[in-house]
Amino acid sequence: MALPTYGTMAVDWEQRVDFDRLRRERLARAKMLLAESSMGALLCFDMNNVRYITSTHIGSWAQDKNSRFTLLPQNDEPLMWDFGSAAKHHRLHCPWLGERSQAGIPLLRGAMSPEMGRAEDVAKKIRIELEKRGLHKEPLGVDIIEPPILFALQREGITVVDGQQIMSDARVIKTQDEITLLNMSAMMVDAAYHDLYCAMKPGLRENEAVGLVSKVLYDLGSEYVEAVNAISGERCNPHPHVFSDRVLRPGDPLYYDILHSYMGYRTCYYRCFTIGYASRVMVDAYKRCRDYLDAAISLIQPGRTTAEIAAVWPKAQEFGFPDEEAAFALQFGHGIGLAIWEKPVISRLVSLEHSHVIKPGMVFALETFWPATDGWSAARIEEEIVVTETGHEVITRFPAEKLLVAGAAYVTVDGPLETTREHDGPPSARVVKMVEASAKKEGKKASKPRRAKR
Repeated sequence: MALPTYGTMAVDWEQRVDFDRLRRERLARAKMLLAESSMGALLCFDMNNVRYITSTHIGSWAQDKNSRFTLLPQNDEPLMWDFGSAAKHHRLHCPWLGERSQAGIPLLRGAMSPEMGRAEDVAKKIRIELEKRGLHKEPLGVDIIEPPILFALQREGITVVDGQQIMSDARVIKTQDEITLLNMSAMMVDAAYHDLYCAMKPGLRENEAVGLVSKVLYDLGSEYVEAVNAISGERCNPHPHVFSDRVLRPGDPLYYDILHSYMGYRTCYYRCFTIGYASRVMVDAYKRCRDYLDAAISLIQPGRTTAEIAAVWPKAQEFGFPDEEAAFALQFGHGIGLAIWEKPVISRLVSLEHSHVIKPGMVFALETFWPATDGWSAARIEEEIVVTETGHEVITRFPAEKLLVAGAAYVTVDGPLETTREHDGPPSARVVKMVEASAKKEGKKASKPRRAKR
């Protein structure tokens, strides 16, 4: 049965996303793994972990600021320190937090200089809360942290350990509502690709494609368009991972990766096209890329392993790279949820020796790459897959089983121009005879022409 795709509104006549259940189940997973650990509490600065534990959000502007933090003690409820007035907003509008939402300002990634004492203030706040619960002698797990705050916590007598893995493990298995939100997030990109496909033509710039996609997503309800990697023409190989203002031309290969979030839940969703027509080597590259992707998807089953998936992908040396680190993320799989990259990662760099068992509730993005033999064209495709109890379901639905040609159809006097052709094709048989006749007339030997068109 296909996963449901709901409208984005709440209604009284249909059960859609249950946000109360989402909050309870996410926090319960974090509490469960904390209880199984040797840590007394978890301190999180990563906004994705803060959202997972507290179900609070203050906008994508704060994503990289390290300006918010939450403490989850053993056998207790989370405490939240947020950015100024946001803390009061949470007290008013987040009843699941209430008075446990307080203002707290750390270093703002170094914008607050050491003599201002912000690191010491954060450390003191944490030490006081741990002492209240008799947890100050227990190890404190931390996900990400600025060094001055780490040192200040140590001066308070707190033992800091790696808490990032607990949160990564908590987020591996998605709840029912998380899967629904991931599916809805992918639905929005389906729509963006449709509009993009209709708009692509010679003269469109990569940055204009980025703007078009961003508008579609925000109009549909996206809260954050993290990136639209628009890569065209000779920029396709090697993959630069950033868009430019390059202008699309007839025959160009191009691929996009659309990364956005809906209610926090991300997409990582590549599609590949050509403009007007495709070269034969590009068609071949796309088929090879698709085959590697389909082989990986076929192995997404409960009980299979990430090593089995990595093993079906080509070695780095087979497509022009010296080693797996140099080719990293070109043949790639990763969990996806509140972050683009979550556990488990699938790559020949790490997965053959450090494998994970695939389980129901995991959600993967699998992406493959293959360069064409012309030295500059390349194909890149990606699908997102939910692991079910009996197999899997692909939630990225914009067509990709074959290479799509975008742009206006060109019509000759003989009918539509072939969509598989070369930029600089071989001469026709008529032209070959013309060259040979000219050479004979001039008493010169004609050079051997390229293979003639039929």
